[in-house]
Amino acid sequence: QVQLVESGGGLVQPGGSLRLSCAASGLAFNIYSAGWYRQAPGKQRELVALVTGGGSRNYADFVKGRFTISRDNAKNTVYLQMNSLEPEDTAVYYCNVGRAGSNYWGQGTQVIVSS
Repeated sequence: QVQLVESGGGLVQPGGSLRLSCAASGLAFNIYSAGWYRQAPGKQRELVALVTGGGSRNYADFVKGRFTISRDNAKNTVYLQMNSLEPEDTAVYYCNVGRAGSNYWGQGTQVIVSS
C-alpha cells in the first residue's frame, strides 16, 4: 500500500522560511517523479515544483528563486525548501508521486503566511 506522509507546514511571517517533507512508502520511490502542488481557498490546485527520478527540476514561475525542491532516494523523501514566503503562498501543500499509469497524493499540509 502506497503512503505519502507530509510534514513541515505551519504559520510563518512574511519573509520567513519553511521546509516541507514528504516521506513515501510502498513503492520504488527512486523511479517516480515527485512534486509539490498547492491549493488556496477558492482556487484550483496548481503545480509548485517537480523533480524527476533522474533529478531534473521544474518550478512554477511564481516560486522561481524562492523555493527549492530536492529528493533523498535513500530516505524515500522529497523536500520543498520555501524561502521569502509571501502571504500569497498561503495554501494547503500536497505531495505527489507519479509515473506512467500511477499517481499518488499525500493528505496535504497547511502553510499560512501572515503577520
